[in-house]
Amino acid sequence: MEVTDRIASLEQRVQMQEDDIQLLKSALADVVRRLNITEEQQAMQNKKGPTKARPLVQTLPLRTTVNNGTVLPKKPSGSLPSPSGSRKETVSPAAKSTIKRTSSAERVSPGGRRESYGDSKGSRNRTGSTSSSSSGKKNSESKPKEPMFSAEEGYVKMFLRGRPVTMYMPKEQVESYNLEAKVELPAKRLKLEWVYGYRGRDCRSNLYLLPTGETVYFIASVVVLFNVEEQLQRHYTGHNDDVKCLAVHPDRITIATGQVAGTSKDGKQLPPHVRVWDSVTLNTLHVIGMGFFDRAVTCIAFSKSNGGSSLCSVDDSNDHVLSVWDWQKEEKLADVKCSNEAVFAADFHPTDTNIIVTCGKSHLYFWTLEGNSLVKKQGLFEKQEKPKFVLCVTFSENGDTITGDSSGNILIWGKGTNRISHAVQGAHEGGIFALCMLRDGTLVSGGGKDRKLISWNGNYQKLHKTEIPEQFGPIRTVAEGKGDVVLIGTTRNFVLQGTLSGDFFPITQGHTDELWGLAVHSSKPQFFTCGHDKHITLWDATTHRPIWNKIVEDPAQSSGFHPSASVVAVGTLTGRWFVFDTETKDLVTVHTDGNEQLSVMRYSP
Repeated sequence: MEVTDRIASLEQRVQMQEDDIQLLKSALADVVRRLNITEEQQAMQNKKGPTKARPLVQTLPLRTTVNNGTVLPKKPSGSLPSPSGSRKETVSPAAKSTIKRTSSAERVSPGGRRESYGDSKGSRNRTGSTSSSSSGKKNSESKPKEPMFSAEEGYVKMFLRGRPVTMYMPKEQVESYNLEAKVELPAKRLKLEWVYGYRGRDCRSNLYLLPTGETVYFIASVVVLFNVEEQLQRHYTGHNDDVKCLAVHPDRITIATGQVAGTSKDGKQLPPHVRVWDSVTLNTLHVIGMGFFDRAVTCIAFSKSNGGSSLCSVDDSNDHVLSVWDWQKEEKLADVKCSNEAVFAADFHPTDTNIIVTCGKSHLYFWTLEGNSLVKKQGLFEKQEKPKFVLCVTFSENGDTITGDSSGNILIWGKGTNRISHAVQGAHEGGIFALCMLRDGTLVSGGGKDRKLISWNGNYQKLHKTEIPEQFGPIRTVAEGKGDVVLIGTTRNFVLQGTLSGDFFPITQGHTDELWGLAVHSSKPQFFTCGHDKHITLWDATTHRPIWNKIVEDPAQSSGFHPSASVVAVGTLTGRWFVFDTETKDLVTVHTDGNEQLSVMRYSP
């Protein structure tokens, strides 16, 4: 055992040294990026003529667009955020199915790399898997509904995710309007300035701190790189539909993200896939799994001990297929049916490249990669009561596997075995949604029902305990920040920052259900949103923070400011509409018009 322990200790030291080297590399890459931005800014200023000197922190991040991403500053003037130009499509429920194509179709990405949408090195050839789609023919024949124009009623009706959206036009345009007429696109293009929100309600392990000081997470089809100290955002916009998972390479520069099935500009279905990209340049490096994954990619992880050359993933098919890839060659090494039930996490063992651990509903599996196959060993709970859900997994410094489950227990599985070596019974009241091993060997667990963040020493003795306020919701994921800072993502779509011994405050927040209502203030850098989560919020576009938030009785669908902006009207799904004072957020009046949803709320100018 002494020899084994010494080898494990040496492996840890080598890994720490490699991490330090990669940290220096990433820091150098960030310096080069900032220098390039400064040079570009100086060149632009020289063209425009002399300007007043500004502090470096304001002048550094120019609004510079790069491949599959944007680099944009917080504007001192507080101009309103513009819609994302990258999110050009929306996926219908029918789009979330398997795509099978016999002929190869290709397109060229913004970065200039060729992407195959048909048969490729990672084409669908599953081992013992069952397709979740009804038929390839049905998929190929499904078409989005065409827009409709009613001259009598004076509206155009389009379909968004299969749902009709009616837009009434000015009366003077009704007679001359032609639905078939093609209009040239505007010469100017929108640039993504700021993204509000975080997806924590139904996604896990999607929050990390990069060596550049940026917090990386995703919402909708955009991956956000947010520098909290400088209040700057950059965006990776290479995906064409919702991102569902994220992993950071051991070099802490390369990132992989997986998405759901998407839709092209002409309504054709695009398969789910994984994109591997550079977090400094925002360039796409590789696209993996076109035509292989089903519905969505829900779990993803890089290997650790072999320099991160392998990547594992789990899709959202009926069989939740686990696959292993050589991501640099874009080649699939092995795949296997993982489980008929939901899979919540998949990760490589930190010291054994051939070991992958998956967990989910009613299962914990230890997989061994042997050639082109994956061999499964089931975790044996023995005397321990088997939980309904194994919710999360991480690893200790000595290579033990640590799991958190729906019974509130933390279980430690001995390195190289599938048996429990230690158990922390009742660590939390209710499920443990997140586990994070800090650099100093401290284990941090995050509870769902109890909303508690607890730290544990190497002997699994409790060190600190803090409770997250109820308004933020249950803890979904935990990540290590800078110094003693801890980052938390919650199921109510908050990203919190704080310390184990102190308080936590939100750095990002958004709605938790469909967002349909948006109104812009006529004179101030403010805007108003309302959604099906029954939350209505007035935002400051300068600070990117809410001015006030209020909960209404019904799911909200639409909103509109009075011309004076002193009040704002909110329409709901039930036919009721409210008017609120924008200064005090007090309810001014409430009315009911029928029982149908109110899609548009506008004041006469």
